[in-house]
Amino acid sequence: MNKQKLRELLEQVKTGSTGVDEAIEKMRSLPFESLEDFAKVDHHRALRCGMPEVIYCPGKTTEQIVDIFANLAQRGNNVLASRTDKETYDAIRKKLPRVVFEEAARAIVLRQEKGVEKIGRIALVSAGTADIPVAEEARVTAELLNQNVESIYDVGVAGLHRLLSRCEQLQMANVVIVVAGMEGALASVVGGLVAAPVIAVPTSVGYGTSFGGIAPLLTMLNSCAAGVCVVNIDNGFAAGYIASIINRQACGFEHK
Repeated sequence: MNKQKLRELLEQVKTGSTGVDEAIEKMRSLPFESLEDFAKVDHHRALRCGMPEVIYCPGKTTEQIVDIFANLAQRGNNVLASRTDKETYDAIRKKLPRVVFEEAARAIVLRQEKGVEKIGRIALVSAGTADIPVAEEARVTAELLNQNVESIYDVGVAGLHRLLSRCEQLQMANVVIVVAGMEGALASVVGGLVAAPVIAVPTSVGYGTSFGGIAPLLTMLNSCAAGVCVVNIDNGFAAGYIASIINRQACGFEHK
């Protein structure tokens, strides 16, 4: 239950269209609800943080994911399941036909919030085509949080002119996400071109001495551009989430 839903419920109690006992029943699952012995679904997270709990799928059975997803969907919020596959999507779709499988991002999305206007501007940059799956995870996350995202893909430092041709677009963003593997130099370059904060996402893309993303991670942590911060390797979700918080505050919005 997000702020809007809770406000609507309290207004209904105030006007008498919903009784106190009925309202208590609707609020019974706050702040969390136990699902058998495998999960405690945090229904209060949307009130605290502005986004419902996200389902991280690895390590969970398909049946567990379906149950958690359906439980979150009952509250009327948007729902996101990350790092998943089409088999799980097919299982969820049997219960919730409106779900969408974002194949590149490996995410399952249910959009239920209607009439919410997208705000601000997030620029999403990938160094190479191989980095796009992580970038897409960031895009799906931010768009589910009702953010405007502009994607600029395959503009790595090996062909710097490709990036420089998009400088104006980058400089208009409230926050920039930079997704890069190999040596990860792109984040520092972008950080030297824009006034907005830069969220750097190292990816595990690269040859042997990139050490599965350790090399770009260290490059980004050692960036000489002061406006660069770094999330974990391949963590597009965190980048999209943090960028949404920054963009929302830049636009003067409270979380809903």
